[in-house]
Amino acid sequence: MNAPLSVRKTAAALDATRIRKDFPILDLKVNGKPLVFLDNAASSQMPRQVMDRWARYQSSQHANIHRAVHYLSETATAEYEAARRKLQAFINAREEREVIFTSGTTESINLVAHAWGRKFLSAGDEIILTTLEHHSNIVPWQMVADEKGAKIRVVPIFDNGELDLDAYEKLFNSRTRIACFTHVSNALGTINPVREMVAIARKQGVVTLVDGAQAAPHLTVDVQALDCDFYAFSGHKLCGPTGIGVLYGKAALLEAMQPFKGGGDMILSVTFEKTTYAPIPAKFEAGTPPIAAAITLGAAVDYLTDIGMDRIAAHETDLLDYATTEVTRLPGVRIIGTAEKKAAVLSFAVEGVHPHDVGTLLNEDGVAIRTGHHCAQPVMQRFKVPATCRASFAFYNTLAEVDALVASIRRVQKVFG
Repeated sequence: MNAPLSVRKTAAALDATRIRKDFPILDLKVNGKPLVFLDNAASSQMPRQVMDRWARYQSSQHANIHRAVHYLSETATAEYEAARRKLQAFINAREEREVIFTSGTTESINLVAHAWGRKFLSAGDEIILTTLEHHSNIVPWQMVADEKGAKIRVVPIFDNGELDLDAYEKLFNSRTRIACFTHVSNALGTINPVREMVAIARKQGVVTLVDGAQAAPHLTVDVQALDCDFYAFSGHKLCGPTGIGVLYGKAALLEAMQPFKGGGDMILSVTFEKTTYAPIPAKFEAGTPPIAAAITLGAAVDYLTDIGMDRIAAHETDLLDYATTEVTRLPGVRIIGTAEKKAAVLSFAVEGVHPHDVGTLLNEDGVAIRTGHHCAQPVMQRFKVPATCRASFAFYNTLAEVDALVASIRRVQKVFG
């Protein structure tokens, strides 16, 4: 597991009690009890400062962008492109044009699968995925593989939920074209050795795509240090709105790819004989983009940056370590996914109780967790379970909320005998 609290060196402690005042929804009562929101891997909550930015844009800056010369359009355009620069800094991309706004991680991965894969994959080529992948990093590649006659190879995992890195390296051969893997497992919380995995692929001349949906909210992400070719993540897991995400791509690769969608703003000129595409990033942002959502995501990144991603990671690690210790003490509760390095996710099963029943009874206590296969059915198949209970943490959660989770699990066990 993660380093013990006593030996781990962290930044200045995060004041979760003060931070919680920024989140009005955390004052909510559910079934007459304080909300304990532990479903952050599905979607985090939004602080007041970010909500206010959304409202300010809608009330005083809203217009379509890039084409008009009037005040509101120029203002909205400036704010939209400023948000792109904020995201560039957040992940340390080399150039702002390497940041593409999408509707979320799923669209970002689909963009690569179709705009890169359909152009560069051929019959007999191979795609490497891992057992840990979310369906959004499996299904798009199956679609393209079926169309192109390509083959998918899968990296196995050990019983603790860690990838078999030796097996990963052995999958590479002369037909391998791309390796796609999650940075942090949404189902288990496993932190993959992404930098090492990218380096292995780089030696083979293989393109890499990293699903960062569960990493960007919890870890400092530096795409230049990782040296990955593509990195995808979503705004709604980053204290931002739904319907907005980011695809980072190295400029040379993005320039070589075909557009994913056609329409307005992604062109330089159009005739019925020929269309000339706009340079990146516009080439991949057809139509009216999610302007308000992008600007609001920029505000969310400002908020997280002000707190400090290192402080966020340290606090969430404390929560995860404490929760792991306390849940492990419960007889008849099995933790699924015990990798040495994990982030913010605790998946478990209660003996003799279906996960949906666990979730229903926890909800009676105001405790919100997620139950099901978490869009990661290969993981469930690997551990021979139909579903798991997943508690996932954010920086505004507290140790007292972990205690509430544990107490509620005890009540579940009592109800089911």
